[in-house]
Amino acid sequence: MEWKPRGRVWPEIRGSEALGLPLPYRAAFLALRRNGLATLTRSGLEGDAPVPLWLADSVLRGVGQVMLQNSAWTGLLFLAGIAWNAPLIAAGVVVGTAASTFAVVALGAERRAVRDGLYGFNGALVAVALLVFLKPDVLTWGCVVFAAAASTVLMAALTQALKPWQVPALTAPFVLTALCFFLALARFGRLQPTGLLPSAGLPAEAVVEGVVTAATVGLGLLDGVAQVFFQGSAVTGAVFLLGLLVASKRVCAVALAGSAVGLLTAWGMGAAEEAIRSGAFGFNAVLTAVALGTVFLRMDALAWVYTLTATVVSTLLFATLSAALQPLGMPAMTAPFVLATWVFLLAVPLFPRLRWS
Repeated sequence: MEWKPRGRVWPEIRGSEALGLPLPYRAAFLALRRNGLATLTRSGLEGDAPVPLWLADSVLRGVGQVMLQNSAWTGLLFLAGIAWNAPLIAAGVVVGTAASTFAVVALGAERRAVRDGLYGFNGALVAVALLVFLKPDVLTWGCVVFAAAASTVLMAALTQALKPWQVPALTAPFVLTALCFFLALARFGRLQPTGLLPSAGLPAEAVVEGVVTAATVGLGLLDGVAQVFFQGSAVTGAVFLLGLLVASKRVCAVALAGSAVGLLTAWGMGAAEEAIRSGAFGFNAVLTAVALGTVFLRMDALAWVYTLTATVVSTLLFATLSAALQPLGMPAMTAPFVLATWVFLLAVPLFPRLRWS
């Protein structure tokens, strides 16, 4: 089983249909069509576009692939959602995705994988993490470029290492790269944290804090989607869902359902109201639900139950890893999604009633 890039590619857009596209893309579409270079589809550019255009398309697809969507339009809407809440982070996403994409182009990676954004999404997340948890000075921006480019090497290495087990690297390169930089704070005095990293120390005994209200649930559902990019904004979450809707109605619905499963699991287990409202328990559930429910498994009733179970497990793993990493003052990030998805994919060959997508 290989991770095939996902994303609906509609038939070629006719000239009259270009009128419904945003102005920059409409102009690009008409220019490309006149010159016979490429076709602008509902997922982005297809064909032999000029290098600057296909690189830009690859960067946008890389942003979309953070939620496993091979769609430049989805990536563009993700950037719009981030820019609404944090313009600096949106700029960082562009820089990180571009750095990782350009790095693999320079190294001669297989062009189709580059065009599908498969080497860009870890760089995007590395950039977000460094700019969220470190003060965005010149040194941090330099680290963003270096770390994003380095994450592609780790992506290639893990892809090769995991081939015998037929599981994808997912966001493991991002998690490992970001943790390396955060742990290095103890030795590099010029990297300054923002204060958002967890306070190092043994976890305190948990108590049920706050009252979960309808507002908690509404905000938690949307913020659970937004937190995939470490954004605490319901508007951003709504824009992300719109981006997923552009790729697929099913993906959008599964992502929202994943956020709901994470929220309900955390609520049922007695998590703090603030953590539920902020979407902290939702984003790993979103990614796990999308991965198993729309990408890797052929869905039937049993596969949906399997996906639901994995989504609950990823939520529990977030609590587990957050507590385990707290003595080091490190965040769990998307490690719960990676571990849960790996475990449930590794088990599939022994369950003949489950089938690959």
